Amino acid sequence: MVEELAFDNTEERRKVRQNGTGWIEVIVGSMFSGKSEELIRRLNRARIARQKVQVFKPRIDARYSVEEIASHSGQKHGSNPVATAAELMSLVSAETQVVGIDEGQFFDMEIVDIVNELATIGKRVIVAGLDQDYTGKPFEPMPQLLSIAEFITKTHAICVKCGGTANYSQRTVESDARVEVGAADKYEARCRSCFVPHADSPTIHPD
Repeated sequence: MVEELAFDNTEERRKVRQNGTGWIEVIVGSMFSGKSEELIRRLNRARIARQKVQVFKPRIDARYSVEEIASHSGQKHGSNPVATAAELMSLVSAETQVVGIDEGQFFDMEIVDIVNELATIGKRVIVAGLDQDYTGKPFEPMPQLLSIAEFITKTHAICVKCGGTANYSQRTVESDARVEVGAADKYEARCRSCFVPHADSPTIHPD
């Protein structure tokens, strides 16, 4: 029997899983909303419970560290950088009980099938990532992962313009690339009212 601490609408609930059943947890939100921090917290709790944990991140994300996942608040956890979902799958050990994946939006669409497969063979899979890109559109493959997850957590940041609840990642540099890795040097957390679609201009701020 495996005890899990799952999270739904930010409320902590205890679940009991039997017969080696796996499941998927997805943590989504805007930048600066604490997604990686929550992922690291859950991974640390799994380690305290003496479960075997493996953690992965996309190789493209080297903002704070090449071989660690890191939150904007400075928390870190060791991880394996991988280029593709297939590479991730090839590195998962049979003994691993918990698989953590950060920045899920940077993976190819194969990550959806792989996460499903890992859960089916009995592993707890925790994925954190942006649910929207800089234009406010769904950021694949996160919507697909949300649809197959047993547990979903939506995190929010604080809007830098008005102090309200932020749900958007405002790009503040000129770039039309969907993937533009950065942190506070390129993005701000914004609420719905203060978010300016990139088509208008990411540098024009509403009054």
